[in-house]
Amino acid sequence: MAFKFNRSEKEPMSEINVTPFVDVMLVLLIIFMVTAPLLTVGVQVDLPETSADSLPEESEPLTLTINSKGEVFIQETKIEFDNLIKKILAVSKNRTDTRIYVRGDKTINYGRVLEVMGKLSGSGFTKVALISEPYKER
Repeated sequence: MAFKFNRSEKEPMSEINVTPFVDVMLVLLIIFMVTAPLLTVGVQVDLPETSADSLPEESEPLTLTINSKGEVFIQETKIEFDNLIKKILAVSKNRTDTRIYVRGDKTINYGRVLEVMGKLSGSGFTKVALISEPYKER
């Protein structure tokens, strides 16, 4: 005995067409791959190069930048040096265990970078690190 399955025109289709879904996901993947590096640009500085390994990331750190003119920025916002600790405490919600990355332009005086790091360290911040570019063979 053979069974015949005839489908009526009004019956809903139980198959899912995943091709449009995959197409949309691939487009989103490409968009995110292109835009992700652009989100970490921040203030333009010329970082020194080093061959040291990078630190593991636990959570998003706070980035402090010192440009070639000696101006200090928290993330991308310019701040006065005298207000540095007050602003960082506000951004980090009074947590002195917040990881702070210091990005210093390689053309500025080394003393300026140490002055900023000393002020952070003197205020109780214990996780302060310098950022550099990976060393490139020439």
